[in-house]
Amino acid sequence: MDHNSNHFLCLAIGIPSPTGIGEANPVTIELLASILCCTPRNVKFILRKLEEQGFIHWQPGRGRGHVSQLTFLRTIEEVLEDSFQELISKGKIKEAIELLSRGQVSDPLKERLLMVLNKQMGFRSESETTSGLDVLRITRNRHMEELDPAYVYTAFESYLLGQIYNTLVTYDAASDNFLPGLAHMWEANEDHTSYIFYLRKGVRFHHGRIMTSRDVKETFQRLIDLNSPALSLYKDIERVELEGDHRIRFELSRPNLFFLHMFSCIHMSILPYDVDLANEVSGTGPYRLIDLNDDVLVLTAFDYYYGIRPLLDRVEIWYLPEQASNERLYELPNPVQGELLPNIICNHSIDYPALGCRYILFNFHKEGVHQNLQFRQAIRILYSRAALIKELGGNRITPADSFLPWESSKRDFVEPTLDHARSLLLASGYQGETLTFATKDKKEEREEALWFQERAASVGLQIKLYLFNEFSSEDVKNTAEILLAEEVLEDDWQWGMINYFNNKYNYLFSLLRDDQILLFSDELTDFTQSPKEERIKLLDQAEDVLRDHYWVLYGCHMNKKAQLNQSLFGLHTSSFGFLDISKLWIKNTSL
Repeated sequence: MDHNSNHFLCLAIGIPSPTGIGEANPVTIELLASILCCTPRNVKFILRKLEEQGFIHWQPGRGRGHVSQLTFLRTIEEVLEDSFQELISKGKIKEAIELLSRGQVSDPLKERLLMVLNKQMGFRSESETTSGLDVLRITRNRHMEELDPAYVYTAFESYLLGQIYNTLVTYDAASDNFLPGLAHMWEANEDHTSYIFYLRKGVRFHHGRIMTSRDVKETFQRLIDLNSPALSLYKDIERVELEGDHRIRFELSRPNLFFLHMFSCIHMSILPYDVDLANEVSGTGPYRLIDLNDDVLVLTAFDYYYGIRPLLDRVEIWYLPEQASNERLYELPNPVQGELLPNIICNHSIDYPALGCRYILFNFHKEGVHQNLQFRQAIRILYSRAALIKELGGNRITPADSFLPWESSKRDFVEPTLDHARSLLLASGYQGETLTFATKDKKEEREEALWFQERAASVGLQIKLYLFNEFSSEDVKNTAEILLAEEVLEDDWQWGMINYFNNKYNYLFSLLRDDQILLFSDELTDFTQSPKEERIKLLDQAEDVLRDHYWVLYGCHMNKKAQLNQSLFGLHTSSFGFLDISKLWIKNTSL
């Protein structure tokens, strides 16, 4: 924002009880000096500039100490909107986003300014070089969580890491097979207790060094050193042997038929051994991270990528301040919110169901009536899947009784009446106390929580909502009896499911007691030793434990929806349903 606009806003906000536009305000130079925090001499200079620019009309008083007349010729909203437009036109996106969080920006004005901002988002070609750069700009309503493969759990961060790093092998959901990644070949002995990976030659990290087998070994060792949440799935590995720069062997204590899943997941993204992730991010992926600060994350195409270089040259992810967030803003399409490419013509869309669902979970570390089975059965009735779809609709498409849509489709759903919920509440010993219902402070979660609160009140259950931005295990443990959560699975759904049942940092492990966790973890003892069909049965049995005890109450499967531009090509979905930006390109329709 330029100095004139800023000075105008200071005056318009600082003058007590200002009159309307075109009406004179009686003021003194001393008052204006205090508002502008400058000398009386500078006040006169500022007023002259503002009058020249058409912001005000100034009529000085005659004689020292006499009252002068200051007339505002423009509204605060007009000046804010013009300043915002000017910042955007100059490419000053950071300053424009900061302006959105100013207290003087009303909700209707914020809506208009966000629409202007949207015009700078999405896909565009820029003439920054003789050949032009293809750039994708998007906004996020929250900052990135830790971008570390050892700890990552959230979907968007996992997706981004998949653009920066590579794994030894990749899982192909369409064929249910594994494809070469950083390893061009692999083999196992007959009893699956020894695996050898043959690494590609000449693969470069973003910082320039060639990848070797030592990087793979040190990546695995790092999971151990950091006690990664995923580490329990790797406990069968007894020894890692380097057999040259491009060959590595893993010796196991028992057979493991799940081994390739473990080396295609984001946790085993290969990092360089000679770079500290705390100081520099360097992978082998199609994009390299060149900037990460409080305002923006910037990725650029890696010209020496061992695969096919991305056609998008640059990706910018801008963070909106909390006061300025608007959940209708453009984001990469994801399983819950898929509005894509504002301000451009969309001529077709993609719809596909998400793996995973939203669900209710109970906090068993807190005493209360929710510890009673009949109470949880009453909540199951209140959290009606059929009513959710009928009354809230939106992206909710089918009732869930599993994280896997095809498993849910096998179930017959019977929805008991609210009267039955009342009788269960009575039998549980509920006596009118207020229970706290926690969920993320996001549009669809808030909508669902308010809907549940209203249904609960209709049967006499008192619910207080607790909204959080980022999940804190201790915070929720101490605050809430009930949690509304969401699980979105990778395309490699077997990995996603077993990770859910093993990740000690997720919702499930945070809110269940150790004795409860043992009940489903015992079901999965032989998981990695089992062939695929047996693994599927074991996962279903583990979910049975959650279902039968009413510890987890499944909601609805969600739909992913992406509005797609007629100039956008190379549409491939990545894990978690995001578009794979490494394959996108823009056709210039003006040629």
